Amino acid sequence: MDDWNELRLVLSVARAGSLTAAAGLLGIDHSTVFRRLNALEQRLAVRVFERLPGGIYQLTSAGERMAAAAERMEDEALALARDIAGADGRLSGRLRVTSSETLAYSRLTGHLAAFRQAHPGILVELAIENRVLSLSRREADVALRPIRPKEGDLWGRKLAGVAWTFFASPAYLDAHGGGIEGPNDIERHALVGWEETAGGIMAADWLDRNVSTESFVYRTNSLVNHAVAAKAGIGLALLPCYLGDGEPGLVRALAEPLPELAGELWIVTHSDLKATARVRAFFDVVGEGLARERDLFEGKLCL
Repeated sequence: MDDWNELRLVLSVARAGSLTAAAGLLGIDHSTVFRRLNALEQRLAVRVFERLPGGIYQLTSAGERMAAAAERMEDEALALARDIAGADGRLSGRLRVTSSETLAYSRLTGHLAAFRQAHPGILVELAIENRVLSLSRREADVALRPIRPKEGDLWGRKLAGVAWTFFASPAYLDAHGGGIEGPNDIERHALVGWEETAGGIMAADWLDRNVSTESFVYRTNSLVNHAVAAKAGIGLALLPCYLGDGEPGLVRALAEPLPELAGELWIVTHSDLKATARVRAFFDVVGEGLARERDLFEGKLCL
């Protein structure tokens, strides 16, 4: 096999599990993936994937060897790209950043404006994702993450702790006897919650453990919409303090943050990219700007 694109095709189908999803990863149409995969199997006289019901494609033993080889080649190509980018001293070009919707909505954009003013030659592409993008595969150059990175090839620093508590509109609290004294007082209120399939989200899991389902009057998978719903008077919403305290029309329904929901905010890049001028500039302007708001993130401004 002398064409990297053939191995890349196999790797994409293996990762995606279907031709349609692989086509999206590769930026081509479904019929092209179908035709190229069939041509590859015919030329090699080997079955690369088993076709399962529901359009699922599963690697055969031969396909597993091909996908493993493709992954090694991809790793080498990405390492080379990172090495080259890591020596880039230009304060120009593209910088891809990833952040949660909540951070982008509430705090990040103002710091991006300051970065733009300081470095007008750098094009920032912001990927608003609640899933963790791969910095090793260059899905992003810099990530703002709510958890400490575990991968050994990443480099970054903690910007702040992140505190959570309950918020509501002043009108809602006036109409329902004021705020709450603690978690045991929650269920006399209407609550904004996550979709019932939102397992793995720390705040959603906490609500599931501590609040009966009958207390929820509205559910949404967007934390920003939790804030919007609380602001409209629908009920209490469990929010990070940097979102709730910074949002006009919201006040704390529970004065103290919940200690069991204490989180962190990190700025992270791949260790190969930490010397890149664009990355260093972003850490200096945006990272330091967010760190200066530590009291807001840690819920200390309203105590």
